[in-house]
Amino acid sequence: MEQSLNPAAYNAALDAPAAHDNNKVDTRTIRQVITASSVGTVIEWYDFYIFGSLAAIIGPVLFGHAGKIEDTLLGALAVFGAGFVVRPFGAMFFGRLGDMIGRKYTFLVTLLIMGGATFITGLIPGYDKIGIAAPAIVVVLRLLQGLALGGEYGGAATYVAEYAPDAKRGYYTSFIQITATGGLILSISVILITRKMMGEEAFKEWGWRIPFLLSGALVIASYYIRKKLHESPLFAKAKATGTTSKSPLRDSFVNPINRRLVLIALFGVTMGQGVIFYTSQFQAFTFMNATLKLDIVHSSIIMVVAMLLATPLFIYFGSLSDRIGRKKIIMTGMICGALFTIPLFYGIKAFAGPLTEITPATVDAAGKAVPAVMKALTPNIPAMIALVFCLVVFVTMVYGPIAAYLVELFPTSVRYTSLSVPYHIGNGVFGGFVPLIATSIGVWAAAQPAGTFAKEHSSLVGLVYPVVIALICFFVGMAMMKDVRNVKLMDS
Repeated sequence: MEQSLNPAAYNAALDAPAAHDNNKVDTRTIRQVITASSVGTVIEWYDFYIFGSLAAIIGPVLFGHAGKIEDTLLGALAVFGAGFVVRPFGAMFFGRLGDMIGRKYTFLVTLLIMGGATFITGLIPGYDKIGIAAPAIVVVLRLLQGLALGGEYGGAATYVAEYAPDAKRGYYTSFIQITATGGLILSISVILITRKMMGEEAFKEWGWRIPFLLSGALVIASYYIRKKLHESPLFAKAKATGTTSKSPLRDSFVNPINRRLVLIALFGVTMGQGVIFYTSQFQAFTFMNATLKLDIVHSSIIMVVAMLLATPLFIYFGSLSDRIGRKKIIMTGMICGALFTIPLFYGIKAFAGPLTEITPATVDAAGKAVPAVMKALTPNIPAMIALVFCLVVFVTMVYGPIAAYLVELFPTSVRYTSLSVPYHIGNGVFGGFVPLIATSIGVWAAAQPAGTFAKEHSSLVGLVYPVVIALICFFVGMAMMKDVRNVKLMDS
């Protein structure tokens, strides 16, 4: 075991958990911890989402003619998905470091990697300048982003939870849960404002780089805020007393008791949370733009307003879980997502209005066919905001209490690793591929013979994937999940 602290540091570490006593909690310190963790995590989610939001635009620039698949919706979603594949590996790598070295320094590193990769993306010359090197650099940066994000959430959630008082852990950690939605709102808003200020042509030519470059300044500011923080009191004591884990991966996944908890966390909680989150936000945005042909301004307004209205509910359900338990709220959100997602999407489709041909199909001067441009000209924006709001409410129910639940599930010595891996498999792999899988199923259904059920419902049949995953998670969670809450983390 590690015993690297001097006597003074040892005594300070032993005294540190007193701040963790809910009768002696330093509210100012907790607020500083939440602010630093949340601001940095918002920026990291912004960095991650900005690529997904702009994939269809930057694909032709960075992949050129050698990557024509990037000009298609499926190609853009596949590139975005590359970062999700490596998130569990990032969770294992940085989780191990977080359990051995410390929470603070680990998520400082993830912040710099994430922000650096995003900033460099904005500087990459186009395919016409450096050829195959452009897409190669993009792939490497996407993988680095996925690895960094794999270590970010576990570090932020664990850090805040280990400072928070037992009776308010759900409330305080729910602020971390806002960050993913906040990052998406920020990315959509920055892109929309930049496009409107520059004009569509300038934005497509070079203006898309501005949102990437902006992240550099945001990350530097966040780094200095985080750097001033101290290590969490629980980890400091574990390090001082020599109770940190020498092999967090082995202790997390080989130990049968802890391995069982990891599997329950994955198949009973995070897998369903992931598909509900990405269906309600990413797939809804993709659906409005690609299938319903809404103007990007309209779809952006719908998403941003709906998410802003629902954001306080993350805090509400996190706080409510401190009083009535995590399981009740999470499982209610899970079953609501499974039962009502498809009907709500049908409602969104109905209120988008009929598709109208703006410009007919024609042939350009070079003899190349130019397809017709279709638009939905009569969307009922308020009604669509209300329906998307309902989808996001399910997210707040499942996501608001989840950090507190996962933190309380695992012991301090392996908490960072044990929490991060199931979270990023469930959220990143199962959830992150919702747009790609759902759209792929829709493409398959559209190719079926006329009159078949799949053909008639091709625009929405892909939602069967997240619904089935959410149902599986609901039944596993109801059977296996214990309603742990308000426990003393040092006793876990």
